[in-house]
Amino acid sequence: MQRSISSLSWNLVSSLVLVGVGFFRSILLARWLPVEAFGVYSWAGSVIGLSGIIANFGLTKAFINRAPETQNETQAASSYLTLRLIISGLWFILLNGYAIRYTTGNTRTALITLAVTTFLGAYMTQVPRFILVRRVMHQRLALLQILDTLFATLSALYLAWRGATLWALLITDVVGCALNIWILYFWKPVWRPSLSWNKKHFRYYLNFGRRQLMVDLLLNALDRVDDLWTGISLGDLAMGYYSRAYTFAAYPRKLIAAPVNEVALGAYAELKGDRLRLSQAFFRFNALLVRSGFLLAGLLALIAPEFIRLLLTDKWLPMLSAFQLMLLYTLFDPLKLTISSVFIAMGRPERVARVHAIQLLILLIGLVTLGPRFNIVGVALAVNAMLIVGISLLLWQVREYVDYSLPKLFGIPSLGLGLGLACTYLALQWPNATSSDWHTGAIKTVVFTLAYSVTLGLLERRNLKLLWATLRKQQLIG
Repeated sequence: MQRSISSLSWNLVSSLVLVGVGFFRSILLARWLPVEAFGVYSWAGSVIGLSGIIANFGLTKAFINRAPETQNETQAASSYLTLRLIISGLWFILLNGYAIRYTTGNTRTALITLAVTTFLGAYMTQVPRFILVRRVMHQRLALLQILDTLFATLSALYLAWRGATLWALLITDVVGCALNIWILYFWKPVWRPSLSWNKKHFRYYLNFGRRQLMVDLLLNALDRVDDLWTGISLGDLAMGYYSRAYTFAAYPRKLIAAPVNEVALGAYAELKGDRLRLSQAFFRFNALLVRSGFLLAGLLALIAPEFIRLLLTDKWLPMLSAFQLMLLYTLFDPLKLTISSVFIAMGRPERVARVHAIQLLILLIGLVTLGPRFNIVGVALAVNAMLIVGISLLLWQVREYVDYSLPKLFGIPSLGLGLGLACTYLALQWPNATSSDWHTGAIKTVVFTLAYSVTLGLLERRNLKLLWATLRKQQLIG
């Protein structure tokens, strides 16, 4: 489908800019700012993200879902904005009340600033954003992401250079808020905002949202509870290390997974009545994630010591083990999202909720038992255990809607990963292979990448040619 491949192409371009510029920004900020500033910012972001699920109330997925109530896009959008304004407004008031009453100093500043930027820049711009997602038209969203990354980076680095700490991080959210409002509402607006009190639409949104809410709440809890627990139980310093470990480990996901997942939900929704084409789309999306993810995550895990010492400085070495462990999470987590998107497209979000409930229980047990003993390494282990169980359950349940082969999906990339690690280990036994961090990092990069790529090239030549031919014909699905 041409719109899918066009959207994917735009998202890949914006992802490259996001990862490249964002990576550069993250390195400089990590070098210039104290560890504790990242801890405060990340903890406040976790509070906003988790509480904001109530403000969302599952409405975004209800609007994207193809249903009789959403066929008239203009009327459905107006009703959506009305509900969004009511529910998000209440959230905004309560969160600011909590921040003023129960927090102080930098934590209060971070919470209030993020509440304002999230309410205006995220919740109030969701209608035009999801109209574009619904139409599988991501060009404007990709442009927005590119501009946001560039302007936020310039602003953050300037403030950090001038001596700011927390505000060097918060300014990225302020810039993003302003750009979202401008590009989605004022520059060639996608949709003219209007309010509508339509009880039929409200019943549909609230009924769908009620079922989706638990899924979103559990999914966000899985992403945020570890941050909240770390910040409360281990302190700002540990939270700073853990947040940066996750941030840098997440770059493989940002590079490929984020644009793929944005397109996948809309594509699945369009193919919900065609099992064959839906299965093809499911396999191709996930095959791309697995093959690219194994390469990037494996390489980052190998060069992690050199990466930290050379680019971030020795003050970040305490996060090394957690960083390497988190790469497993960022490798498989995108699969969780694409699989969940199938259930959402089928109008069965409650199926995902049950899996997430089991995952949350495992995560809480892991945090309580492993966190106090092993610090942020224990937190990372708990997160990985939770993820493995969840992926296994989702893959088992999704067979009701799609057909796929686990050996075909994971077999050859796993072999390539194993051979790449083995070849790298042998190469490091050469004389002077570890004479310097630059030398060691270069050997690891070249040997692992070559071994992995050759393995896939030899054993998956036919599949790779088929995928390339499909992309050239601009038919990502079908």
